[in-house]
Amino acid sequence: MAMEIANTIFDLSIIFPNEEKFGLVSQMNRCAVSIPSNIAEGSSRTDKSFSHLLDISLGSSFELQTQLILCNSGRYIAEENLNILENKLQEFQKATMTFQNTLN
Repeated sequence: MAMEIANTIFDLSIIFPNEEKFGLVSQMNRCAVSIPSNIAEGSSRTDKSFSHLLDISLGSSFELQTQLILCNSGRYIAEENLNILENKLQEFQKATMTFQNTLN
């Protein structure tokens, strides 16, 4: 799920205006990369450390969700795309929190 979200953000951000390439696009891509990267890093750690890295991944997903809302407000993405991405993020967040509870 995290990899799918990241790939979707990469594809989506290609169409953004040039003036956002080093601002919003850069920040969104960093968040999108952070989500699966922290999961991967945590998978080789203890349960406590893994849980912490899942927290970071979740934080990045909420940050990305906020950035997508801003993109919609700025008319960079359509409401329909926002809804699809928000649903994917919420599904990821719910599944990650459920998994995280099994570690604690």
